[in-house]
Amino acid sequence: MKKLRWSLLLVILALSAVLQACGGSNNGGSGGSANGGTNEGASTEANGGKEAAKGEKVKIKWATWGNPGELTRFQEFTKDFNERHPNIEAELIPIPGEYDQKILTQLTGGTAPDIFYAGDGFVSKLIENNSIEELTPLMQAPDSIIKDEDFFPGLWGAAKKDGKIYGVTVDNNPMVLWYNKQVLQEAGITEMPAELQKRGEWTWEAFKNMATKIRETGKYGYVLDNWWGHTQSWVTSNGGKVYDENGNYIGWTDPKSKEAFQFLYDNIKEKNITFAGTLPKGQGSDAMFMSNQVGFVGAGRWYLPLFSKNEALEFDIVTWPTNTGNKIEPAGIPTAYMVLNKATKHKEAAYTFLSEFVSKEGQIFRLQGGGNAVPSVSGADNVVLEGNLPEHAQFFLDAREIGYALTPDEAGIPGLGNEINSRFEALWLKDEDLDKAMTELQDMANQKIQEYKNK
Repeated sequence: MKKLRWSLLLVILALSAVLQACGGSNNGGSGGSANGGTNEGASTEANGGKEAAKGEKVKIKWATWGNPGELTRFQEFTKDFNERHPNIEAELIPIPGEYDQKILTQLTGGTAPDIFYAGDGFVSKLIENNSIEELTPLMQAPDSIIKDEDFFPGLWGAAKKDGKIYGVTVDNNPMVLWYNKQVLQEAGITEMPAELQKRGEWTWEAFKNMATKIRETGKYGYVLDNWWGHTQSWVTSNGGKVYDENGNYIGWTDPKSKEAFQFLYDNIKEKNITFAGTLPKGQGSDAMFMSNQVGFVGAGRWYLPLFSKNEALEFDIVTWPTNTGNKIEPAGIPTAYMVLNKATKHKEAAYTFLSEFVSKEGQIFRLQGGGNAVPSVSGADNVVLEGNLPEHAQFFLDAREIGYALTPDEAGIPGLGNEINSRFEALWLKDEDLDKAMTELQDMANQKIQEYKNK
């Protein structure tokens, strides 16, 4: 009997060892993985978070708008990201047309991408409806490759609310004036605007003199587009303010702002400045610039890929002319933000993609070789200066240093920007009385602002 009991005990112990070995080797277990080795947990933590720690590939989606050239560069970045992160598979979802509305519909339906672009006005709505993740804690984490201080402070705009960050600038586009050298030279202008700017002589008066000479040749001096980047840049180049510290519209109360709108109004009447809405049907300011019909157009770096393809086009840039005695004054900076869907199931992987996309290395990857924007992060400025194109590309960086994104005072009030643009369009098209039109515009804006505050 003793021998029988001892034999049974040995059998039980043997079976127990076999069962433990089988359980430990299931799907790689804790001792190994399909990718080999015991470092799987550590490597996947760095390459996309805890979601991938079980050896599965995390799939995330990101969305943006963009022209064919931009989307090609975005596809290249996505492919490169996937190759560097074997445990994450990112997929780009381009959204052409009605971008904001489509994103809102997807958020409501639970089908929105994990990360996506948000324009400088749209981001306020996303914060308000609690659709996007606050990024401050993620950026403050010790292992985050991006920090608040890495980015230029004037670019946060409506993406930073009450000191909390909800979106990171993917890049930016400081507003400058592009000028057609041939058009200026044919008007008898021998000294280019960039040279005047270097000496601190690029003023409203100098700009008006050039626009007048160009108009006298039968061409267009400067085309004024109808959005905040143009109108507000003229105000701030005169030391004026569009909104006060309480978020009220003061465009027709602030003396410097009023002077700027008077300057635009007078020069439109004199035809030194042409409102874009009055151009010949089917003609945009960029096309007319390239056909040597326009002297000045206002825009960011987004025109560079287009203009540089035209080998016969002679162009350069200059900062916004000033009327304060200072060499340079702040001008508007259109920007967009990368945001994180609050409902994502893969927050760590999504943040990994977001942070690499907006990092110094990510912006260099996307913007080098004649890109269409300016880095928003420190340490990547060489992509703007490479190739010396345009000749005074440094002005993009100078404008970024002191410029500003769309103020939350306007971006945070739904529909306010569109209402202001509509009122300006009526003013410029119908040749209305300036005082009457601007008084109505200011009253309308402040009523809308007050109604929103009282909600």
